[in-house]
Amino acid sequence: MAGDTEAGQAIYNPGTLQLYDLVVLRLSNPLIWRCSTARILALYDRHVGAAHLDVGVGTGWYLDRCRFPSPTPRIGLMDLNADSLDHAARRIARYQPERYQLDVLGGRPAAGIAPFASVGLTYLLHCLPGDIAAKAAAFDTVQPCLRDDGTVFGATILSGGVPTTAAARALMRIYNRKGVFSNAGDTLPALRAALEQRFRSVELTVEGCVALFAARAPR
Repeated sequence: MAGDTEAGQAIYNPGTLQLYDLVVLRLSNPLIWRCSTARILALYDRHVGAAHLDVGVGTGWYLDRCRFPSPTPRIGLMDLNADSLDHAARRIARYQPERYQLDVLGGRPAAGIAPFASVGLTYLLHCLPGDIAAKAAAFDTVQPCLRDDGTVFGATILSGGVPTTAAARALMRIYNRKGVFSNAGDTLPALRAALEQRFRSVELTVEGCVALFAARAPR
């Protein structure tokens, strides 16, 4: 399983991370996935807590720009990829983030970490192997990191149950062949079921082929 998980993050190295904001945030989000980066940033602004753990950190763009409810938030960065952790940690060095290098599908809950008010999983699930039921084990891994009154939120690109353009379908096929994505079987009903299995309160909206979610009250 660990090797499979690594496939979705192997593309991220110091070189590709320099291009990530341009390719993903400025181009792919609005033009291909039809979900503006501002829409995802608004998700952060609405749900991020004064103690926040980001899982699958990308470049740290959202953490650099979102509005925390405290001027001195406690921020944790969790990712399997050391280059992503380095990049994001440098970007938000002013917050002195905690770093956790971890495979969220490694089969063990993330224990021994003081819980956070919010946990973000943005553009992580579509990079994980397996169907939604299998990759949703990531929620179980990070569950110990969430306070009882906390919120899990994030966004993922789906291939079923959402509107997809020809360009989106073509790019998803390419990314799935290369192992960058593993979302060929990811559907909106499956995501809803995985969230509702774990949380009593689930908000799920769709923008383009991106599902944006927020969940509270773990079962």
